[in-house]
Order: sequence, then C-alpha cells, then structure tokens
Amino acid sequence: MAILEFEEFDWDERNVDHLARHRVKPSEAEEAIQNRPVDLGSQLRNGEARLALVGETDGGRVLVVVTTMVGTKVRVVTAWSANKNYQRYFESLKRSGYVGRTEEHDLRE
Repeated sequence: MAILEFEEFDWDERNVDHLARHRVKPSEAEEAIQNRPVDLGSQLRNGEARLALVGETDGGRVLVVVTTMVGTKVRVVTAWSANKNYQRYFESLKRSGYVGRTEEHDLRE
C-alpha cells in the first residue's frame, strides 16, 4: 500500500491535457490516489522522484498513476487505465482488505 503525505494536488493545463489523451479525468486520478492505492515503485526521472501507483476510482475504474511531489503538493505526471495484469494484481490485493476503496468510499457513490 502506498502512503502519500500531501496537502493538495498540483494541476495545470499541461498535465490535465496529458491525462485527457489517456481518457483520464483529473478527479479520477485523485480518487485513485486517495483510495488506498498499491505502490508499484519509484524511480528518478529527469532529476525528480516519480512514484507509480495502481488504484481505483470511486466508480471502480483501476488506473496506473505516476506522481511526483512539488513541495507539499502531489503532481500527477500521467495516468492510464490499468491493463488486465495490473487489474488482477490490484484485485488480488484488494481482497486482502489493505488496498482499494473502503465501505465508506463505496457509500459515497
């Protein structure tokens, strides 16, 4: 499970447009990050640490989301629909109860 400590999200036209090319809304990326995602690992890219996560939206869509920190803000670098392998991996961990939406989140829908 990934734990990000942040105050807010950092959005601008550039990263919103990039997500749109992958048919992902900023709100979906935010939900995937906030709904107890799985940490896929981090790496240094272009001088910044990037963290890849797989998580689900409030609607149950499983996304891979790549983030970086800008001060105390999370910046979504990119996001896309998870392929079947990532979906199965996430679902298997979700059954354990440690990742994914909680009942509280499910009640919001």
